[in-house]
Amino acid sequence: MTSSFEALLPSTERALLHRVATAQVEGRTPSLVGAVARDGRLRWQGGRSCVEGHVPDADTQYRIGSITKPFTAVLVMRLRDEGLLDLGDALEKHLPGTGVGDVTVAQLLGHSAGLAAESPSPWWERTPGTLRPELADVLGERPLLHPQGRRHHYSNTGYTLLGSLVEAVRGVPWEEALKTEILEPLGLRRTSHQPVAPHAGGWAVHPWADVLLPEPAEDLGLMAPAGQLWSTAEDLCRFALFLAEGDDRVLSAETVREMRTPAVPPEAGEWGSGYGLGLQLVRGDGRTLVGHCGSLPGFVAGMWVSVEDGVAAVALANATSGPAPGAVAADLVRIVADAEPRIPEPWRPLPEADPALLELTGPWYWGTYSYGLRVVADGGVELSPLRGPGRASHFRAQDKDAWIGLDGYYAGETLRVVRREDGTVSHLDLGSFVFTREPYEPGGAVPGGVDAEGWRGL
Repeated sequence: MTSSFEALLPSTERALLHRVATAQVEGRTPSLVGAVARDGRLRWQGGRSCVEGHVPDADTQYRIGSITKPFTAVLVMRLRDEGLLDLGDALEKHLPGTGVGDVTVAQLLGHSAGLAAESPSPWWERTPGTLRPELADVLGERPLLHPQGRRHHYSNTGYTLLGSLVEAVRGVPWEEALKTEILEPLGLRRTSHQPVAPHAGGWAVHPWADVLLPEPAEDLGLMAPAGQLWSTAEDLCRFALFLAEGDDRVLSAETVREMRTPAVPPEAGEWGSGYGLGLQLVRGDGRTLVGHCGSLPGFVAGMWVSVEDGVAAVALANATSGPAPGAVAADLVRIVADAEPRIPEPWRPLPEADPALLELTGPWYWGTYSYGLRVVADGGVELSPLRGPGRASHFRAQDKDAWIGLDGYYAGETLRVVRREDGTVSHLDLGSFVFTREPYEPGGAVPGGVDAEGWRGL
């Protein structure tokens, strides 16, 4: 017997609306819209507005600021997957003449290239991009502030360089690549380089009085890949789910998993957060959220997805400051995930049994540490401690007797079956660690050998 729980419970919907309504009041923002997606579909949307009869919905466009950066990062990762560049390549290899030395593509994606956070004056977010017609105008006379690869230093200019890299390698403007390679395949019909009605207007709210001032909406020119886009709560929920699951029309699940992996250590005092390849990572309430926040004069935005819970949420507002959409979106995820936890898929046996793989299952010993080896789907295996915490990893099949680590301590390491001359299994080799069927097995291939007298009592 199966059951469907597509719609959210009324109590959950009320809690979501209460969070959005509270954020709009406490943040003193002209409007705020929130949305939640689960299992591939939009499940809830709600908005509040200071104007009677003009409540925004999940189809209303807002400016999303730096949430543009994950889109740019996806374009770069597509180039990598197509073999047109390597993340370890120096930017100058594909985009010569920038004057930033040998900073790499990966360092730009993860904000560890040492570049300045902003372009020289005037304030780029509030002035037209025509004031910065060349990359030299964006970078200024002192583009590098820190040794490359040593620390995370958020850089809008770095993503300007990545947008120009996409144009140089792909041979088309950044916005054209964005449309044909991401927006159209994923069905993000309401995400655009320029606003398309219905869209919100950007406002500044006086910090000491309930009065408004309109904010300009400039075309950012070369800085567009760092923060130009307009989008909707529905489109961003769909994009967030893509960042959790992948889509072979754009990027594989393996590549988006790579993007979600921390690229550099966090700054001191920020151990609950990090940055992957174009994605912000935060840890709280027992779960990890992946996504990005953004702001431009007149707008703030937040987008998060919990991969484990399968829940994505977005919050968008049209005020320069006040509401905290990142916190709101995180709360929307938490409300749904806690009130209505994901119902797991039914257990099903593997489609076929491989006798050679079954022979490898069960207990193995690294010294006196006991581990268990399990077979999973697609010929993969899991190796995890049988008691207490330890080094657990999942492995993807590489060939008949070899697997590549996907996570944990053994990520990227090779697990191999070592066989005797007669074809029987001698031991497992994992990055030089020897796993035997018995602890310090006599006659086994244990480095350093095993004492001839064997185990003994006191």
